[in-house]
Amino acid sequence: MKDIREFLPIGTVVVLKNGTKKLMIFGIIQSNAEDPGEEYDYIGVPYPEGNMGQDYQYLFYHNDIEEIFFKGYEDVERQEFIENLEEFYANKDSE
Repeated sequence: MKDIREFLPIGTVVVLKNGTKKLMIFGIIQSNAEDPGEEYDYIGVPYPEGNMGQDYQYLFYHNDIEEIFFKGYEDVERQEFIENLEEFYANKDSE
């Protein structure tokens, strides 16, 4: 498992390698309904348009990111969320 603390926060705006359109991250550690065994680092939507339906939601990995234009909001609540995710995956990996 990757270091969860390295995940970018929700609201971060990026461009992927070989991409031209900015994407805004709106979820981390996401599964594809067509391949539920595969976990992606992020799910994003076009920026500035936002969510226009499932056809415009993109799953990608951290190493797919070419450039970060804006880093999303972070606070104590996000820190607690990240700590809970770390604990969840630590317990899952030890099963």
